[in-house]
Amino acid sequence: MDQNKINRINELARLSKERELTAEEKAEQTELRNEFRRSVVGNLAGQLNNTVIVRPDGSRTKVERKK
Repeated sequence: MDQNKINRINELARLSKERELTAEEKAEQTELRNEFRRSVVGNLAGQLNNTVIVRPDGSRTKVERKK
């Protein structure tokens, strides 16, 4: 997600504190927030896919998803 979209999310949040958002602004805010959430979850999943646990004996175990 680029910085312009993050700035727009913050701008809409400030506006919502000052006045009631229009229906279009609320829809835009919802879509931008959902896109941000998907971005964060994707980044976290990518980090976890590349995470390994190093044991004291030097062995390495890749972190796997619980079933």
